[in-house]
Formats: sequence, C-alpha cells, structure tokens
Amino acid sequence: MQPSDEVFVGIAGAAGRGKSFRAALEANGARIRAVCDIRAEELDKCAVELGAEEKYADYGEMLERSNIDAVIIGTPMPLHVAQAVPALERSIHALSEVPAAVSFEECRRLVTTATHSRAVYMLAENFTYMKPNVFVRELVRQGYFGETYFADGEYIHELKQLNETTPWRRTWQTGIRGVTYGTHSLGPILQWMAGDRVTEVCCADTGSHYRDPRGEPYAGDSATMLCRTARGALIKIRVDMVSDRPHAMTNYQLQGVDGCYESSRGGPGDRHKIWLRCLSEKPDKWFELDALMQEDSPLIDCLPDDWRNPPEEALRAGHGGGDYFEVRDFLRAIRGEAPPPVGIHEAMDYTLPGLVSQQSVLQSGAWLPVPDSRDWEA
Repeated sequence: MQPSDEVFVGIAGAAGRGKSFRAALEANGARIRAVCDIRAEELDKCAVELGAEEKYADYGEMLERSNIDAVIIGTPMPLHVAQAVPALERSIHALSEVPAAVSFEECRRLVTTATHSRAVYMLAENFTYMKPNVFVRELVRQGYFGETYFADGEYIHELKQLNETTPWRRTWQTGIRGVTYGTHSLGPILQWMAGDRVTEVCCADTGSHYRDPRGEPYAGDSATMLCRTARGALIKIRVDMVSDRPHAMTNYQLQGVDGCYESSRGGPGDRHKIWLRCLSEKPDKWFELDALMQEDSPLIDCLPDDWRNPPEEALRAGHGGGDYFEVRDFLRAIRGEAPPPVGIHEAMDYTLPGLVSQQSVLQSGAWLPVPDSRDWEA
C-alpha cells in the first residue's frame, strides 16, 4: 500500500466507542466504509454520523462482504480477540481497544494469529500519546532521568453507574479480583522504561465495600499490583473502579537517579511537577512540567513536533489527543511507513501482567511469573 492510498475502514462497536474515530481517520486519509453494531436499531444513525455506506449487525458478515482494508474494534473487552483474529486471518488490519485479551488462552491465540498474518495488529493504548506522557518519555530517552528504577501508575475511575448501562463492565472490570484494566497505567510507564518488560507480579486488594443495585458485592475496590522488570525496576499499579471519590485516571510517578516526576492528581492547584538534576543540582525544588513544554524552555527540543505543532484534529480529539495520534500511527503502519508503536508484543507486555495479577490475588499475593509472548513465536 502506498502512502497516498486511501484506507477503507470498518468500525465494530459503531454505536458506542467506535463512533469517536471518524475525525482522526479522515484527517489521516482513511474513510469509514462500514459500520457494525449488535444494536441494529442504531445502525442507520451510525451510518449517517460516520459517513458509511454499509451497515452490519453481524461482524462476521462485515468481514466477509465488505471491501475494507482495516477494522477498528471498539467493542467490550471479551470481544477484542474474537474480532481481531478473524480480521487478521483475512489480512485485514486491526486496531483493538484495550486490553488486548481477557485470558491467557486468548493472548496465545492472538499472538499466533498476528505473527502469521500479513496484516498489522495494533493496540489502541491512547494514554501513551498524552502530551505530558510523551514529554516525559522523551526526557527519559535523552538521558535526563538517568537510570529509572521505580514508577507508579493509578487508574481511579468510579463507574458503578456506568456498569448498569454497559453490563459487560460488571463482569469483566468489576466482577473479577485483581487488575482488570491496567494498560492505561502500565503502557506509558513501559514506554518510559524502553526495552524493559514485567517479568513477575504480585497483587493484593482491599476487599469489597460496595454493592450493586441488585445487592451483589463488587469483586473488590482497590487492587494494587507490584511488578518487577527484567532490568530490576519496580512498578506499582493501582486500579480502582468502585470507590466513591473524584476521578483520577492519569496518575503517574517516575523515579530515576537524575530526576523524578509526579503527575497532577487533579486536586485544587495541583500540577504536573518534575525535578531534573540538569535544572537544579539539589533535589529540593519542583519545576512545573507545563512550563518546561513552553517555547522559551531550555528543554523544549525534547518535545516532539507532534505536540509542539499539533494539528487541530489532535487538539479536538479525545483522551488528551491520544485518539488522533494512535489512529495516525496505525495508518502509517498499514502503509508501511513505520512499525506500530504498540504492536502485538507491546500489547502483551501491557496486558499479561494484569492477567497474572488476577491469579496472584487469589493466592494471597504470591509473586508469579509473567510470560514473554516473544517466546511463543518459537
């Protein structure tokens, strides 16, 4: 496929999450040809909103009948692998929402299919594209943090009411103990620790203090996963989608020998803050990260042009611009311009630790190994 070629896309879950991809697709030279959703009564409206000429209530029928180059899978978690695999088997490129899979068996099946397919698989982990996370990644890459050895990520998003309107969440996100939705926290951190991966995890939770409208207890409130990496770093991930409190979905910390970073937790006056040895030899003063991303900052060259001069579509896109940039990179990978930043093995690096945490929490927080999907290719 040539860079100038138009890419024709099918959207699975077009009546829900999938509808948010239109602007980013069209801005990057793609067109939505088909929409698919099991809510057939919504399809006429979806087709108009997304500019599609074809409508399907059956995903398999869309793959079989529609002349599409790629699919965007914006459906519930348990459908991601079931929909990515048949697309890849037909050499149709797949951009999948997170996490990549909900079981080890699904992970193996997806890896086997993706590594034998001529098509591109990419995980739509949009938090890795947020401006502060990108800037920190580049500061680390250019050596300003020195060796990094600790990181912390938290995804705190109370969604008890959302559970009732999207019932799959009640099973797959709040019906299972452990870290069931950890890629938004782990993805940016593993990009800050490039070349590293989680090799073992342990997990504990706080038990259940809340019940759903039917009187059933949620599986747990806060789950905390500790991760050791191949290079000896320690990562802490907390996921809480039940506790009553304000949202705080993009909490991060990073510690290196020459710098540290703490994101804003969203409270009054709280800001992203950073200390770097190159700015102050003594570690006794925070600097505001936003100030270091201004044009008069001595570190502005560390901010990629994507965010120094972002297109208007990125500024309007959801998830801090992440929705735009992930679509752009997916289409670049389809056209052979660059490999996908979150390809099949990165998707496993982000997904597998959470699945292992679900075993650990049932074994009183035992440390358990995390498989390396690269070994499965052999």
